[in-house]
Amino acid sequence: MPLHPLYGHEGLRNRLAGAIASGRLPQALLFEGPPGVGKQRLALWVAQRIVCDRSGTTAAPEGSEREAAVALAEPETRDLALETEPCGRCPACRLVLNLSHPDVHWFIPVEVTRKGSDADRQVELVAEALAVELGARREQPLYQPPSGLANHGIAAVRLLARHLYLTPALARYKVFIVGDAERLVAQQGSPEAANALLKALEEPPANTVFVLTSSRAEALLPTVVSRVVRVRLARLPDSILTEFAQRELPDMAQRAVAQSVRVAEGSIGKLLATASQAGTGTGEGAEVFLRATRGSPAARYAAALAQRPFQARGAFTDLLDALLDRLGNEARAGRETGAVVAAISRVLDARALAQGNVNPQLVTAVLGDELWSGR
Repeated sequence: MPLHPLYGHEGLRNRLAGAIASGRLPQALLFEGPPGVGKQRLALWVAQRIVCDRSGTTAAPEGSEREAAVALAEPETRDLALETEPCGRCPACRLVLNLSHPDVHWFIPVEVTRKGSDADRQVELVAEALAVELGARREQPLYQPPSGLANHGIAAVRLLARHLYLTPALARYKVFIVGDAERLVAQQGSPEAANALLKALEEPPANTVFVLTSSRAEALLPTVVSRVVRVRLARLPDSILTEFAQRELPDMAQRAVAQSVRVAEGSIGKLLATASQAGTGTGEGAEVFLRATRGSPAARYAAALAQRPFQARGAFTDLLDALLDRLGNEARAGRETGAVVAAISRVLDARALAQGNVNPQLVTAVLGDELWSGR
């Protein structure tokens, strides 16, 4: 499934597109702002605009970083959207939208549960974890925040460095996106990962653009911040959030859209979380799972395979919590009280397992088999 469209930030998009078209785009940018306003999606938009086959582009020439920063900060007086948007149709655009372009490298915080025997093996494990995470985002572009233990470790920065000096495969430029850059591991106490990235930012190859994103720029090392041009993203207006909900969340009732937009405070990420709590996500998933457990083995295993095979914390834990809520309601209603109490016990066991290194698909499969078995 391709990425959903980029919503909002039209003025900033125009300024960025103008900088790209005129050759004044800095080689290292930091998109900062509140969580969930589209910083990483905007970074992917920039990457798409850079590699688009129908758009000639260059990065800022040496010595023009200050001029580029001023250009990005100035209000745009012309509407550049029609002439500077990526076309969205060429092979390069389609590859970016499917997270498959070989010259666009999106580094996401990951939780690596296995230990590598040496540095090379650690890099391989990070590459595997990134591939799994990107695969999940291809299937569901409206992704949730990374787990609390996910980060950018030194192995992730070494993986980035391996790609840094390679010749671009298809485009003229390579683009490196480092999402949630504040998760560069324990910067104050163990700054190795941030310092390794700093070396790349200090002397990037001429055909390379970096885009870091962060909701907590103050957590980055000052030496990293000093090497980037900072670009602030504002909260989105309610009209943009309403448009997003109507297009991307079609099952959401109109009344629920209005209520969710009010509490989202200009954040699409918060809107998605609110929608999930309102029953478009884990609540509905819990009801589907309960129905599957009372059905055929095929239905139970289909429900298990529907779970992401990684990161048991987060969305999977939320699903188990929603199951507990529904089972609790059944117990209070007096429905098969003994069986429901036993089922609650099994869900609690599964939730304890989810705090460790487990595969959610396996846990779901076992839970589905045992929930009403009486074992």
